[in-house]
Amino acid sequence: MGLDIKRGPLLVAFALAAATAVAAPATAFAAQGAAAAVTEEPAPVGTAPADDAVNTAPPPEPEETDLQAPGDPEPEPAVTGKPPTDTTNGEYCGPTQRIYNPTSKGTTYHVLVGAVNSNYNGTSRTVRSTFTSEVTGEVGVSITAGLSPSIEVMIAKIEGKYEVNLSAKLTAKLGNSVSVDTPPKKTTNAKYGVYRLKNTGTSYTVYSNCTSTPKKTIISYTPMKVGWYLWEN
Repeated sequence: MGLDIKRGPLLVAFALAAATAVAAPATAFAAQGAAAAVTEEPAPVGTAPADDAVNTAPPPEPEETDLQAPGDPEPEPAVTGKPPTDTTNGEYCGPTQRIYNPTSKGTTYHVLVGAVNSNYNGTSRTVRSTFTSEVTGEVGVSITAGLSPSIEVMIAKIEGKYEVNLSAKLTAKLGNSVSVDTPPKKTTNAKYGVYRLKNTGTSYTVYSNCTSTPKKTIISYTPMKVGWYLWEN
C-alpha cells in the first residue's frame, strides 16, 4: 500500500513533464507556420515595391541644340609621306591617325517613334492599360560637330571602355505592345522608341609629320535599346 502511494506523485510529475515537452514543439511549429503564411501572402493588386518608382514626367530631351547626323570623316591631310632619309630634323609618326577617346558616360535618352499614347482611368479601381505602336521608325546616332574617325570607331571605343552594347541604328517596329496598371483617377502615358546612350569624348587627328589638330569635345547619342517609356500623372 505504501508503495502505491509513493508512485502516484511520480507518475503525475512524469505525465506533466511529458505533456509540456510535447506542447512546446507544437507551439513553435504553429508560430513558424504563421510566419510562413505572412511571408508568402501575395501583395495587393496594383501595388509596387518601394524601390519600383513610377515616372511622373516625360523623358528629358538632350540639352544640345547643334546635334547632327554623322557625316564622312575629315579628308586626308596634305602631308602624309615619310620625310627623306637625309633630313636630320624630319619627324615621322607613322600613318595619319584619327583619334577618339571617350571621357564621360552619360545617362540614356529616349527618342520617340510615332506618337505618345495616353489612357485615363476614371474609375475607382485599378485597370489594365495596353498600348501598341502604330508605326515603324529607325533611329541613328546624333553627334556634335568635329568627329575625326568614323562612327564605327567611336562606337567601338565607347563599348570597350564602358562594357555596353551599342548600334549605329536601331529600328522600332510597328505592332509592339506593352501593358501596365493604371491607378484610379490617373493617366498612364506611353512613349515608344529607342533609348540612346549619351557620351562625351575628345577627337583629334595626328598627322604623319607628328603635328595634330586641336582636340574637340564630342557629345554623342548612340542607340542602345528599343522600348517604351511610361509615366503617370
